[in-house]
Amino acid sequence: MKRRLATLVLLAATTPLAAQWLTLSTPGIPRTADGEPDLSAPAPRAADGHPDLSGLWVPLEVEGDLLDPTRLQESVRTLMAEREARFFEADPRFSCLPSGPGFLTLTGTLVGLRRIVQNPAVIAILNADLSYRQIFTDGRELEPDPLPTWTGYSVGRWDGDTLVVESNGYNDKTWLHTRGLSHTESLRITERYLRSDFGHIQVDVTYDDPGMFDSPLHALIRMEFVADDEMLETVCNESSKGRSHWGGEISEADEKVVDVAPEILARYVGTYEGYWLRRPIAVEVTVEDGALFLLRTPPYTRNANTETEKSRLVALSDTAFECSCGLAFVFTAEDGAMATEVSEVHVSGGWPFRRVP
Repeated sequence: MKRRLATLVLLAATTPLAAQWLTLSTPGIPRTADGEPDLSAPAPRAADGHPDLSGLWVPLEVEGDLLDPTRLQESVRTLMAEREARFFEADPRFSCLPSGPGFLTLTGTLVGLRRIVQNPAVIAILNADLSYRQIFTDGRELEPDPLPTWTGYSVGRWDGDTLVVESNGYNDKTWLHTRGLSHTESLRITERYLRSDFGHIQVDVTYDDPGMFDSPLHALIRMEFVADDEMLETVCNESSKGRSHWGGEISEADEKVVDVAPEILARYVGTYEGYWLRRPIAVEVTVEDGALFLLRTPPYTRNANTETEKSRLVALSDTAFECSCGLAFVFTAEDGAMATEVSEVHVSGGWPFRRVP
């Protein structure tokens, strides 16, 4: 089966922008003696006495049985496996559609950055992809049978220092995480926000959807305050072009677009290090059962499962490979010699990682 570089095309559906006002410090926040943000300082409080959740936040880690496929019904696991075999090309984000409840579990500053704006009657969550949520704290209750929407409807109340948010009214066109977990329109989500100190919020999330799960699932999301930075838009465009270029899937009969000789694969084995968006990255490449596998540290999309999860590399040529992690990799090697570097390909271009001796 002929396939094109689907990962590159899908990544090109979004255009992230670099940060702005790089030299402007965030005003009014606690700082240490050397001027660094003091993330361990006490959590601020609003005029009404409740903790103030306002600020720019990034989820660093997601864990919980929401990420455990054994907790899902068999039909759900089968659908997720089919989506993985097609490199998750059906992800709503790749069609320039809202992530809806799936935005909760997006991590990292590239896709997960969000700003919370708190007022007594409503709390707004602004996302980098131009979507938003409204959490009404004015005493209203959820409607029992609302018109389904992408982001649903949310109401909040305070339980001591914890903000409890209940949401319903989602359509069934989004995923709950990037591994392809669907939901029905019966989905109901309960979030519990606790700001333990100035720089950290823990969100305990319960997902209840009898049409998909035999019992409620949970996720624990740890967020950190982002100081001395700003959020700019991540705009999705030309999704139809990206989808029309998709041309294949992984199957038992077609695991590789091309057959790469074992002696060539062996030249790529090793550890590579470099920087992506000023972040240090390590990539470990191995050969298992005649195929290349890659472990990226930190993972491109971080959760409890991807920290130690290897991704299979599917060969497009002797040097270019697609990765089920949502990226592409191109190796550089002289004839007959070990590879000296591997480039991790994003919409912004190739980011070279050098081999570690």
